[in-house]
Amino acid sequence: MNRSILIVDDSESIRELVSVTLSSEGYTVYKGVNGLDGLKQLGLIEERVSLIITDLFMPEMDGLGLIKEVRKDEKYKYVPIIMLTTESQMEKKLVAKKEGVTGWIEKPFDQDRLIKIVQKVIRK
Repeated sequence: MNRSILIVDDSESIRELVSVTLSSEGYTVYKGVNGLDGLKQLGLIEERVSLIITDLFMPEMDGLGLIKEVRKDEKYKYVPIIMLTTESQMEKKLVAKKEGVTGWIEKPFDQDRLIKIVQKVIRK
C-alpha cells in the first residue's frame, strides 16, 4: 500500500513538525512551500500520493487554489485532502468542502490526533 503524503505549508516549522510526526509512523513525506510548489512536487513524485495536507493561507497560491488544481487532475481527483490551518470560520470550511477537502484540522494541532486522522483517511 502506498503510504506517501504531500505536506504543503509556508511555515517551515509546521512542515517539519508534520513531516517528523508522520515519518516516525512509516509514511514517506514530500513537502511544498505553497500551492504552486505543491503542484510542482506532485509533478515530480513518481508514485501517486495517498494524502495531501495543506494550509489555507499561503503566498503565490493558497490552499483552495491548490485544491482546485489538484481536483482537475484525474490522478488526484479522489485523493483525500486535509486542510491544516489556523482558520476556524464555518464559512471557510464549507467553501473548502465544496472544493474537495476531506477533513479540517486547526492549528495548533495534537500530533497523536493528526496520526489518527491520517490513519483513518488513508486506511493504514
